[in-house]
Amino acid sequence: MTSSAYQDLSARQQRLYRLAHLQAIAQWDQAANMPAKGNEARSLALAEMDGLLHQLATDPALAGLLDAAATEPLDDTQRANLREIRRAWRAANALPQALVEAKSLANNRCEHAWRTQRPANDWACFAPNLREVLVIARQEAELLSQSAGLSKYDALLDQYEPGMRSADIERAFAPLRQWLPGLIRDVTARQSRETVLEPVGPFPTAAQKALGLDAMKLMGFDFAAGRLDESTHPFCGGVPEDVRMTTRYREDNFLPSLMGTIHETGHGRYEQGLPRELLGQPIARARSMGIHESQSLSFEMQLGSHPAYAGLLSPLLVKHFGDQPAFEPGNLHKLLTRVQPGLIRVDADEVTYPAHILLRFDIERALIEGQVEVEDIPALWDAKMAELLGLDTRGNFKDGPMQDVHWPAGLFGYFPCYTLGAMYSAQWFAAMRAQQPDLDAQIARGELGGVFEWLSEHVWQEASRWETPELVQRASGEALNPAHFEAHLRSRYL
Repeated sequence: MTSSAYQDLSARQQRLYRLAHLQAIAQWDQAANMPAKGNEARSLALAEMDGLLHQLATDPALAGLLDAAATEPLDDTQRANLREIRRAWRAANALPQALVEAKSLANNRCEHAWRTQRPANDWACFAPNLREVLVIARQEAELLSQSAGLSKYDALLDQYEPGMRSADIERAFAPLRQWLPGLIRDVTARQSRETVLEPVGPFPTAAQKALGLDAMKLMGFDFAAGRLDESTHPFCGGVPEDVRMTTRYREDNFLPSLMGTIHETGHGRYEQGLPRELLGQPIARARSMGIHESQSLSFEMQLGSHPAYAGLLSPLLVKHFGDQPAFEPGNLHKLLTRVQPGLIRVDADEVTYPAHILLRFDIERALIEGQVEVEDIPALWDAKMAELLGLDTRGNFKDGPMQDVHWPAGLFGYFPCYTLGAMYSAQWFAAMRAQQPDLDAQIARGELGGVFEWLSEHVWQEASRWETPELVQRASGEALNPAHFEAHLRSRYL
């Protein structure tokens, strides 16, 4: 029989989950709907909620309940849940409530100002706000590092990728640093000899939105449990029962919005696919941000840029924009797989994308470890963009170090998860093909169920039941193996 201590802990988790639900909707509204003058009041309200959640998560009674629950006759699911409750409790107790509230306030203010400072290329006004965010992030890293016995950067990384260390990331990224520059050169040389028809715009925002909704339907998104809106930076938020996705539109080019929507749909379906009977408990949360990004990239890159997928998208483009030669499936596939070193990470193709992550990983780790300061970022950025992608970003802050929401929002330690996600997703599809040899033929027929059922069984329904290495081993039959990512890129592009 379930113990009273474990039941008490479960009830407390449920309460935290419901309050976090309200917070998630307030954050989505802040990004998608809120008028600009509402930001200061909203920031104060969110900081208050962060403080309240922290108070509940660090209630002194929890220590005794955790110890008592550990001695009780729990089943495997309850034991896994207890492991996750203890992990969250330990991290929460490392931080004082005043710091949690100060962090929330600084991040919200910096991110809100960034929305107007970025288009204005205003590094001079952005830098002081970012400095304040960094001061707090370093204090947080210091306290978490003392509590967990990790380096400062690893302590922040652990919040997004539990159990992963920067040494593990270096091991996974080291081969990438070796082969990526040559692959970019080879693919761009090969593609320079191809003829590609560019789509003729403009592409009205209303038509793009309708196209995005059709693409989401094709990908199995449940609109009774989520919606699509518009924001400065695309994201997926809300809660599993009410997923809030956003994208952004440019009338001269529909591809960034379309592929951004497909990317966020992968996040959304993961959330919608988490085990409903366990929602409210930490075991039912997405395992990590690397695993989360593996879902968005399974949708956007593995599936969305698959040669056969262009055949499914082509009629949708004709329906919303009218017929034109550029929408022919063969040409559309070329458009979806153009490799072109560019300034903007979120618009990058899957071959050059990891270069954007290597740059950010190197800079943010040095920032948190105190080796560089905010004023050093532009010069480091310029040097690394020149080295990794051969591009000049001098003086262009809006398309350089100001382009992402992550640092203004205090999300240090998140960036490596994108390339880990690309590696995991390549590994998922290698495992799928081993189990379903006709997978590519299924996709060509528009039968995507084989992909979604595999992801649901091996990733979505497993949630946080296993720690990440165990989840990866069970799903794919081996530990994280970056060779699958290289093999995927070489096979698709060369």
